[in-house]
Amino acid sequence: MLGTAGALGAAGCSRVPTGDTLARLRSQGTVRLGIAGEVPYGYIDEDGEFTGEAVELAKVIFKRLGVPGVQPVATDFSSLIPGLKTQQFDVVSAGMYINKERCEQVIFSDPEYQMLDSFIVRKGNPLGLRGYADVIRAKAKFGTGAGYAQSAYAVGAGYPEKDIVILQDQVAGLNAVESGRIDVFGGTALTTRQVTRKSRRAEATKAFAPVVDGEKHIDGGGFTFRPTDTGLRDAFNVEIHKMKDSGELFRILRPFGFTEAEMTDLTAEELCS
Repeated sequence: MLGTAGALGAAGCSRVPTGDTLARLRSQGTVRLGIAGEVPYGYIDEDGEFTGEAVELAKVIFKRLGVPGVQPVATDFSSLIPGLKTQQFDVVSAGMYINKERCEQVIFSDPEYQMLDSFIVRKGNPLGLRGYADVIRAKAKFGTGAGYAQSAYAVGAGYPEKDIVILQDQVAGLNAVESGRIDVFGGTALTTRQVTRKSRRAEATKAFAPVVDGEKHIDGGGFTFRPTDTGLRDAFNVEIHKMKDSGELFRILRPFGFTEAEMTDLTAEELCS
């Protein structure tokens, strides 16, 4: 879902623990999970409980790895990778897109989903905005979330970076469109359709693939690990592939709005390149 801006900030020098991280987590009985407080990936529900597709998936997989406790730690999206590097949490599970820039800093599990983009626009889509080229053509005021990939996609299409309105999340984006502060908010197809379901003044556009370097691009999101934690990442991958093969992965993600079209066989290696 979520892109390069902000997430690539330097975390400074820190001492990364050595040894077998999975063994340490098993001994502790708990894994600290970095989330960004975004529906449907990881958030606090109406009962004050942490939930979301990434949180629920983490509970299942880490229990099978011998780590029964999952402790979500909420932070700004742009602080997730720096926080992982400085050991504020052990793993990040925030629907984070796997891309080349991030792969230079961290390692990823294979993605649990693939995702297209979509816009939040006013009802009836009066400006006819169906892709980033339309935003530029219509001279529309464009907004997106802090650290979202959609910012880079808009700039890549020719939208001036200085003119992008950066908002906290898709709920703030919906409010900005409904109030007329912006004409369009860019996000993932999943989050835009979820947040506009009950809106009378805004709607989500049909999902589309952004164009990157002249080609249509599909994103995938996965769990994020420190580069030294290849053993933990590999063990995680074994479990997630079992869940893909059995259909269990989709059964966990479906209540959070995911469709079968968003299940994927993409790998982290493919997305990193």
